[in-house]
Amino acid sequence: MTPLYDRVALIGLGLIASSMCHAMRRAGLARQIVGYARSSKTRDIAREIGLCDHISESAADAAKDADLVVLCVPVGAMESVAQEIGPVLKPGATVSDVGSVKRTVIDAVGPHVPEGVHFIPAHPLAGTEHSGPRSGFAELFDNRYTIIVPVEESDPQAVDRLIAFWGGLGALTETMDADHHDLVLAVTSHTPHLIAYTMVGVADDLRRVTDSEVIKYSAAGFRDFTRIAASDPVMWRDVFLNNKEATLEILGRFTEELFALQRAIRQGDGDHLHDYFTRTRSIRRGIIEAGQDTDAPDFGRVKVRTE
Repeated sequence: MTPLYDRVALIGLGLIASSMCHAMRRAGLARQIVGYARSSKTRDIAREIGLCDHISESAADAAKDADLVVLCVPVGAMESVAQEIGPVLKPGATVSDVGSVKRTVIDAVGPHVPEGVHFIPAHPLAGTEHSGPRSGFAELFDNRYTIIVPVEESDPQAVDRLIAFWGGLGALTETMDADHHDLVLAVTSHTPHLIAYTMVGVADDLRRVTDSEVIKYSAAGFRDFTRIAASDPVMWRDVFLNNKEATLEILGRFTEELFALQRAIRQGDGDHLHDYFTRTRSIRRGIIEAGQDTDAPDFGRVKVRTE
């Protein structure tokens, strides 16, 4: 395949960026991949495993002369990175990101993108609980959606090129406006993560259940909560702080539903419980039919490479 971009710069070298490296190489999407991470240890690991063609010592050095710059840092760090790289971005380049929140990213990054540079936010809906440059693998985005969130000034040709890029990485793509994206993700990702963190925290607080019992007798439901709750705490702290309104709205709806189920259990209302579980079961079937999971054991998960 002819490369879509000559030089791609990845700022941040965690799971998403490292997977992008492997997927870009698999598809031949870039002539050169340049990376930067704030931690010198992370940069050393990236060099050791040959993750990128070149590892820079600053975000500005990585972004200089790049045709595509992708911000793969926590949402709370994007403004400072954008401020650093803004002066060196070349005309015609595209700046994108992989953040889980879009409105605050647009507000933080947009003012630092110079005229003549295309700013096109994006969000790949893919991940694992693992992090760091060793955690990536080329198949992470295969058949998973990446949401492209053009801003008002986004050039249509640059948007089409970025869509083709993510398609080359294996992703399905959709375009969406920022506010709707944040609401959808509050339902499908942000609130479920908050619930998982809460459930694991509750288990830790119940001193009548010992640590060894929690570990030894973890059934599939609780085990899946712990998998989600093992995700990067810095990333998720920033997600909740930067998607407050949508997350709180969905959390309020969740609380109402929880109270209704609590009342049904207290009153022995089996019909309500059965109807509710039947309705929610159909959502699971829809996810499988859409090709976003399988009905295989262990929630359809496959072991991923972490080395």
